[in-house]
Amino acid sequence: MNDPSNIDRELKPLPGSKELAEGIEIRDARLDEIPDLMPLLRAYCDFYECDPTDDGLKAFAEKMLTESRWGCLLIARELDRTIGFAALAWKWSSLRGSLVGYLDDLYVHPDARGKGVADALISACAGRASENGATALVWLTADDNHRAQAVYDRLGGTFGVYREYDLEL
Repeated sequence: MNDPSNIDRELKPLPGSKELAEGIEIRDARLDEIPDLMPLLRAYCDFYECDPTDDGLKAFAEKMLTESRWGCLLIARELDRTIGFAALAWKWSSLRGSLVGYLDDLYVHPDARGKGVADALISACAGRASENGATALVWLTADDNHRAQAVYDRLGGTFGVYREYDLEL
């Protein structure tokens, strides 16, 4: 995979994307921004009724930011405030016979919703996945997360009929 620090990126919105509000920046997160990301990571987990430890969330962020083989962590900032993030992981798909980008997490602070942030984060993930040779961007969402589904539908995402299973280890 490409070294993400060596790629000159220009955000290319997906067809159907809302325009990103002025003053909002989408880019790779930095290690020194983990404290800013923690409240959003926690809010994301709360939404899905999960309760990982703060140490676990910090370890997740550190791995995503320091080991590109796992993926990347993108951040949305408005002025001096973190307003959203997306975690993109890499996965080999036997059903596609190729690498895919897996949009593992996407969260936008409620005060920043409606400003095109989710669209821009998804577009950035799609661009990053394509740069790394992925043939698709895939993700899951809760059946009752209708607001997110409206974004995904607008951007041209399609959903299948698979069930997700977890096996705690």
